[in-house]
Amino acid sequence: MNKHHADRRFGFWLKLPMYLWTIMFVFVSLLYIIGLSFLQRDELIGVTNQVTLSNYTRMADPQYLRVLWQSLRLAALTTLICTVIGYPFGYLMARLKPATRSVIMLLIIVPFWTNALIRIYGWRILLMGNGPINSFLQSIGLISKPLKLLNTEGAVLLGMVYALIPFMILPSYTAAEKMDFSVVEAARDLGASPIAAFFTVTIPLTLSGLMAGCVLVFIPSMGLFFLSDLLGGSKTVLAGGLIQSLYKSRNLPMAAALSVLLLSVTGAVIALYRRLGGSNGDLSLF
Repeated sequence: MNKHHADRRFGFWLKLPMYLWTIMFVFVSLLYIIGLSFLQRDELIGVTNQVTLSNYTRMADPQYLRVLWQSLRLAALTTLICTVIGYPFGYLMARLKPATRSVIMLLIIVPFWTNALIRIYGWRILLMGNGPINSFLQSIGLISKPLKLLNTEGAVLLGMVYALIPFMILPSYTAAEKMDFSVVEAARDLGASPIAAFFTVTIPLTLSGLMAGCVLVFIPSMGLFFLSDLLGGSKTVLAGGLIQSLYKSRNLPMAAALSVLLLSVTGAVIALYRRLGGSNGDLSLF
């Protein structure tokens, strides 16, 4: 009994730094943001001590609803495209030989060694009017004048898929690697077609990785404001960019209210993921 009590005390002291870090830099900061969202804005000092709900009621304004809807729509499209491309990629990667699989895994992880801002600048150069893509298309005679590829919603969507697709591939690969492929072979032996076996056996067995990938793609895609600024210009504004602009204009309470809204959406997505059978382990891949 004494040994068990000593082990529990030792475990508590090991976890204490994590508890203190979480309380100081997560819980306290979250309470500050929530409290700030209920305060009145002041032009000089930023906020007053007057409590109000106007920051939340203002979210019903068309300008905020438009930005929130655009953020949700782009996040959903990004998740859908990443699923269509990333899930089959992760599944097929799990079927490769170990040596080939290691090479593919390295190619997926290498971009993480480079700053995301630099990589998005690379896409900006490619999509410019006088960039390599337009120059190549003009040189082979497919177009007579440069296409407008930059500062469009399509460019933002392309950048978001490029930046977030590894977060779909790796959970899908992890789930597929753990799957017992003999179950798929048994379904084929019993007369199931390859497509039927894929939808009735493979997808249910790897659904946890697929759902984890959707969560890991959907949540960050609503806040990548630097990506929309570089590739979308002023035409595509995401919720993260709106929060940044409000902060720069010293409208701190409204920025805090929008942050709380995004946190609520994030919590709802994670709660739905857990309700559908997901686990925290699948979300801790990165």
